[in-house]
Order: sequence, then C-alpha cells, then structure tokens
Amino acid sequence: MAEPAGVNPGTTAIGSGAGALSIDPDLRGALIDWQAWLAHERRASPHTTNAYLRDLTAFLVFLTGHLGQPPGLADLAALQPTDFRAWLAARANQGLGRSSLARNLSVVRGFFRWLGRVGLVENTAIQLLRGPRRPRAVPRALSAEEAEDAVDSVAQLARDDWVGKRDTAILALLYGCGLRVGEALGLRRRDAPGTGQAELTVTGKGRKQRAVPLLPAVAEAVADYLRACPFPLAPDGPLFLGARGGPLSARRVQQRMAELRVLLGLPERATPHALRHSFATHLLAGGGDLRAIQELLGHASLSTTQRYTEVDAAGLLRVYERAHPRARK
Repeated sequence: MAEPAGVNPGTTAIGSGAGALSIDPDLRGALIDWQAWLAHERRASPHTTNAYLRDLTAFLVFLTGHLGQPPGLADLAALQPTDFRAWLAARANQGLGRSSLARNLSVVRGFFRWLGRVGLVENTAIQLLRGPRRPRAVPRALSAEEAEDAVDSVAQLARDDWVGKRDTAILALLYGCGLRVGEALGLRRRDAPGTGQAELTVTGKGRKQRAVPLLPAVAEAVADYLRACPFPLAPDGPLFLGARGGPLSARRVQQRMAELRVLLGLPERATPHALRHSFATHLLAGGGDLRAIQELLGHASLSTTQRYTEVDAAGLLRVYERAHPRARK
C-alpha cells in the first residue's frame, strides 16, 4: 500500500484522521513504552496518561513543521535550547496561557528525562530551559455558614427523596472530609462507613490511598442514602448511583452546586471543589496543623497546602479592616 501524501517512507502514524502524526517507528515504540511506564510505574490514571500524550503529540507536531520532516530519536537528541524556545513561542501564539505552557513544558521535560533513563536519548537542553512562571492560584473557599447551608439544603433540589439523601451525602463528604469530587464518586459500596467507623479510606490522585477522619454526621448522611437507595449496590460497584441506576457523573454534582448558587444566593466560587477548599481553610482557621491538613487533603507537596495560609491571612485582613478602629479611618 502506498504511503499517504506527506508521510515519508519508514515512518508510522499516531492518532487517526486529521489528528494523525507521522513519526519514526523507533520513536513510536518509545512513546508506547513511556505510556506503559506512566501507567504501571507512575500509576497515572488513563485520563492523566491521555492528557500527557496530547501535550507531547502537540510538541511532535510542532517539530514536524520546524524540522521539515517527521521527527525521530536522533532529531530529539540534536535539539537545542533555541528549538525548545521556538516551540514554546509557537504554543503561546496559539493562545495557551502560562499555566498550560508550564504544563506542556513539564510533560516534555519528563519525557526527555525518561528517554535518558532508558538510554534512548541524551539531551539536557530542555532541562536548562526556564519555563513561564505559573500564576499562583489561591483557593477560593466558602464561609462556614455558606458551606453548611449548601450541605443542609441540597436535598431540596431533588425530586426523589433518595436522590436528595445521595446529594447530601456527597456534599457532606466534600466538606466534612475534604474529598475531591472524583474521590467521592470513586468510592465503592464496600468503602461505605459502618456504624461507629471513625475514618474513611480514600483513593486519591496517583491511586494513592489515605485515611481521613469521619465525622458522625457524614457517616449518618451516607447511611441515610444507603437505606433509601432503590437500586442494588454490588460490593465492588460504585457507592453513588444516578437516577437510572448507573454510576453518578461529576457533571451532575456540578449542576447541583450551580442550582444551589441560585437557591441560596451563593457566590460564583461555590463549586464542588470549593467545599474541599472550605474544609482545609476552616481547619487552618481553627488552628489545624499544616502538615496534618496536607495529609488529609492528599497533597504530595506541602507547598500546595501552603496556599491555604494565604486564604486565611486574607480572611484575617478582611476581619481586621471591618473591626479595627484604626482600619476604618
């Protein structure tokens, strides 16, 4: 069979249709091995692996035009800092923000480090490249009253009693245990807390497990849902089901929070993830230890958790400005 137009002999394609990219077979093999390493050694989720592959494919697409031919391993070894800077400039011209550019650079750097470890390509030029500084995002928490109102009121939005109990249990887990939405929806029936259980085991990013304290009110909310759920729940099946008995989607939880914003007059920052931010911020404001909060949230780096100190400091400043006589002058 003849090669498609624009594809040199000795190259193969990744992707399909208009998004197909022709590359050297050795580089294609390296990509396959790298994805396997991400999945099995780094324990990256399929979503993360696919996102990394998209970023790396965009880099290889750029190289195809930049070099005038599909890239191979030898081409990667010969790249200079100016080549990488040209790639970042091209991505910026495509409208990528600083956060996206920094993520792209991190993925490509990681790929080159892996190539060096397995002995396929030695190129340190990208490791010396200074990337764009990520904007420092400060978590946007709700007040304690707003968070509690959201948990207490969400059942009002459901047509069916069991759905209301389900939504209450989910928001209780987000605010009461600091779970991510994906972590709450990733719970299996066998993970549901039993009577008197004091902690909950959660599987977070990178499939890492952590134990979080379980408030009696949260455990009772989950128990209420289980008693009311009309569908059979297999031990290894999802704990939280949709109205038709299938796995509940994160989009449905997001929609509930959007409805709560209207019902309660909550600010735009009132999202499911804001309940997790609120959990951490309120713990810190109550004197919680930063290291302990890091463990509860499942943060790999303390620097990520330290963002909450900025939130707390900002809150204290607002209180000072409202209350201190000198600040009102």
